[in-house]
Amino acid sequence: MGNPVEVIQSVKLDDENSTLILLDQTVLPNETVFLELKEMEDVWEAIYQLKVRGAPAIGIAAGYGVYLGTKKSTAETYEELYCDFTKVKEYLASSRPTAVNLFWALNRMDERFKKEEGKTVSEVKAALKEEAELIRAEDEKICESIGQYALSLLEPGWGILTHCNAGTIATAKYGTALAPIYLGQEKGYDFKVYADETRPLLQGARLTAWELQQAGVDVTLICDNMSSIVMKEGKIQAVLVGCDRVAENGDTANKIGTSGVAILAKHYNIPFYVCAPLSTVDLACKTGDDIHIELRPSEEITDKWYEKPMAPKDVKTYNPCFDVTDHSLITGIITENGIAYAPFNETLPKMFKSTK
Repeated sequence: MGNPVEVIQSVKLDDENSTLILLDQTVLPNETVFLELKEMEDVWEAIYQLKVRGAPAIGIAAGYGVYLGTKKSTAETYEELYCDFTKVKEYLASSRPTAVNLFWALNRMDERFKKEEGKTVSEVKAALKEEAELIRAEDEKICESIGQYALSLLEPGWGILTHCNAGTIATAKYGTALAPIYLGQEKGYDFKVYADETRPLLQGARLTAWELQQAGVDVTLICDNMSSIVMKEGKIQAVLVGCDRVAENGDTANKIGTSGVAILAKHYNIPFYVCAPLSTVDLACKTGDDIHIELRPSEEITDKWYEKPMAPKDVKTYNPCFDVTDHSLITGIITENGIAYAPFNETLPKMFKSTK
């Protein structure tokens, strides 16, 4: 198939047919299916059902989605069009409450809309398309920059543990936590990657292992509860994970199980790095206690992936989608503008200043 970094674009716009095209991540690795979505209900469902997932990819899909929803409007004035735009924006915003990129992208589209005040309806629609394309193009550059900063922390031949999927299919290109692995591969770093399966949705097993294997990276799949033994055996020299939201103090929300990996890394004195585009850093969110944790359906634990239920009928379940890794467990937060170290409430704001 070839390197997915080069050939897979998980979110793209077919403007001629007013269609959002998404790689359906729920059927990987057994099938490679691209969904063609025209209705906002289908875009909402794709985000909610994790058919598109990964914070940057969600943001790109939201940008394209709100553009396509607004494109359909028959409004004849700027004010009428903004009313229709707002309805689409608020509807898509209700799909995933934890992923800050969703709201970041929708708010960015809102800001662009307001800058076009006084323009014709067709001019505003064209501006929204342009902004959505910018979100995608900028993410590609951001991921490459994160990868270069992360690679500066790693040594050739290292064993690297990752959790969930923060690869090319979760972004515009390269990924965040996997970006240094792809860039290192180009330089012959010969990393040995250990991918947690990431229960209950198995994004590590289905997605990370798949794309790294396709790219020719040395990848070993392990169950989530095996992280401790591979660390103890000296197989891991660094942990790299992505994230969905970073609070001002450095607390980080990521796929469920991430905080446990961070605790283990601390115990074994292994550096734990979070790869975070600045779009996921929410300085208005003071601590991890302020991050809303999405609860998912019971069936993801009891039935999904199994031919028959693997738990007693009607057993109570608790299925949070994310957990929060305390800032004290994080060695550094790698952004596109540099690496933030503790105290994060001082260093993270400086990352934004360097963009000016």
